[in-house]
Order: sequence, then structure tokens, then C-alpha cells
Amino acid sequence: MTYDFDRLVERRGTDSNKWHKYGPDVLPLWVADMDFASPPEVVAALRARVEHGIYGYLKEGVPAELVDVFTDRCRKRYGWDVPRDAVLMMPGVNPANNVAARTVCTAGDGFVILTPAYPPILRVPGNVQLDARLPALVRGGDGRYEIDFDAFERAITPGTTAFLLCNPHNPVGRVYTRRELERLADICLRRGLTIIADEIHCDLVFAGHEHVPMASLSPEVAARTITLMAPSKTFNQAGLKASLGVITDSGLRERFMAARVDMMQATTNVLGYTGMLAAYRDGGPWHEALLRYLQANREYLMDYVTKHLAPITMSPVEGTYLAWLDCRATGIADPFTFFLEKAKVAFNDGKLFSAAGDGFVRLNFGTQRARLTEALERMRTALATR
Repeated sequence: MTYDFDRLVERRGTDSNKWHKYGPDVLPLWVADMDFASPPEVVAALRARVEHGIYGYLKEGVPAELVDVFTDRCRKRYGWDVPRDAVLMMPGVNPANNVAARTVCTAGDGFVILTPAYPPILRVPGNVQLDARLPALVRGGDGRYEIDFDAFERAITPGTTAFLLCNPHNPVGRVYTRRELERLADICLRRGLTIIADEIHCDLVFAGHEHVPMASLSPEVAARTITLMAPSKTFNQAGLKASLGVITDSGLRERFMAARVDMMQATTNVLGYTGMLAAYRDGGPWHEALLRYLQANREYLMDYVTKHLAPITMSPVEGTYLAWLDCRATGIADPFTFFLEKAKVAFNDGKLFSAAGDGFVRLNFGTQRARLTEALERMRTALATR
């Protein structure tokens, strides 16, 4: 089956946050929400469930069919044998990150995040009254970011209890190698940290790179890890609010379940479940086609930035559909506002990703090539006429 990712889908008038935040003359390339219709199999499953006409509560626990599909997927894609009783269902990774922090930390504890970082991840320490420890990734001459392991370990104090890992990394696009993850895990185990692994972009990894779930490294690492995954980014169904967690240690799992009582549902809504099951069970061919389209967009974007938007540079994107653009050499003090006002293109402001993002913008290339091209040409004109 072929899929037409070039088809323009009109999203104005659909209460889309992405397309309604800014005016009708602005091209939105900001929030991590693609402009592609979800897989036909997902649409068909949702249509059938809607036509049933009753949308009551889901039964408690994770339905067996979803557990089967998800654990089989983890085994085939990552070589990771997930125990069936370790799988939890929840209405989103962002709330789950906060519940996980409440599970393993008490007020005042240190909480480590590698920066720059996705703003809702940066907000977790404040939400839970923790001491944010924010070691910065190091950007090399080719724009690729590396972990400064010495800085990472220096950030850990005797009162530090958790590390929130984002892999693939939002916003810099790194897919951490097994060796990097093993080093991080070794430090965390040695220093007594629990790892909260936000792996929401795990299925958006490009050729030459491999996603390695942190908890798959060893039973010892798994026992100290809360893994969070979702179909939301991969299959473009974030609005359905459905995700999964994996917690192999029974004691840690019970503490997590207790921490979320009456604050975050132990399930998802009926349509979220329907979409998640259909995506994981039937969306494989669409997903493979999507990755090819995104990789072509990534290469087109890198080539355009290099040839036409200098001195702006772009970090290599190993995973996600998010590009991290360094605009500091342009001399533009506020590139986010400049491109919004002069080019009518909306990005995410790098400053929101920590001080390490000052002078950067984040661009979402999960859109039709025609829209991406128009946005880039608007940027080129704005830079040439400023």
C-alpha cells in the first residue's frame, strides 16, 4: 500500500493548537504534532468504535490484547523482553513524568536533567518541589551534542534521587548509543538514582541509529527504571491521550500506582485505547513509509540550511522530527520573534529549553514538503532583507 504524505490536510477549523496559536498568515512549525493523517487502520478502528455509540469507562488494568501487541513489539524492535505484569496504561507521558518524580523523590531532593530539554520536562522539578540539577550537553564543531559525563556526575549530590532521561533527545535529536546509556546507567546505579526514561520518540529513529531502551540494558538497570512510551508522536495521535509505562520492579510499580491515585487515571479514554491498539497492531507499513518521508525531509532541510540560511547551522538529527537550529551567528538577538514577525513562521523558542537554548529555535519538519519549502523560503527572504 502507498501513502501520500504530500497531501495537504487542512487543519484550521479543527481546534488544532498548532494551527490556531498564531494568525492565519503564519506557518506553524513548532509543537511536536505532525501534519499527516494517522494510519488508515487507526482511522478505521476509531470510526468503528465511534459508530458503536457508547463510550463508557474502560475496564481496569491493561487489556490483554494490548499487552500482547506491545510486548511483542518491544521484543521484535528492541530485543527487550518486557514482563506482562510490568505494563501500565496512562493518559500521557508528561503527567507520567510528574507522577514518577513524586514516586521516587521527596521535596528538596536533587533531580537531574540533561539540557537543553523539552520545557514540560524542565517543569517537573518545580512541580514536585525538587532541586533541579541541569548539566548541559556539549555541542561539537559539527553541531552534534555529546554527554559531558563528568558534568553529569558533578550534578549529582548526596541528596539527588532521580535522573530524567529523554531518549531520543528533544530538542537536539540525539539517539544515545548503548555505550552512552551504559555509562549513564552505571553512574546512576553507583550513586543510587532512579531513572525516569521518557522514550516517547523511540520509534522515530533514522537509518544508522538504533533505539536502546534504558531498562533493556540489564535486570539491575530495569529494577531502577520507569520507562514511558506512547504511539502519540509516531502515529500522530497525541490528542487521544494514551501512553504506556513499563516498571519491572514490583515494589517500584506499586509505589507508582499509589502515587497516581485520584491524580492520573490508571487507564486512558476509550478512543485513546482504540487508537493505540490499532497503531501498534496494524500501523507497521505506514510507520515504515513515514520514516522514509521524514528522513527525506531531514536531508532536504539540512541541505537547504547549509546552502541558503548561513550562518544558521543545524544539529544532525538522528531521531525525532525536530530540528535544532543555531541562529547565534546571525546576530539576531531573538530569532524566535524575528522569524515569527518577519518571515511569518512559528518555531519553538530555544530559550524555553533552558539557558543552553538561547539563540536557537526548534523546527518541526513533520509536515508536507511543500509547507516545509515555503517556510524555508520565507526564512531565506527574511534573512536577506533584514
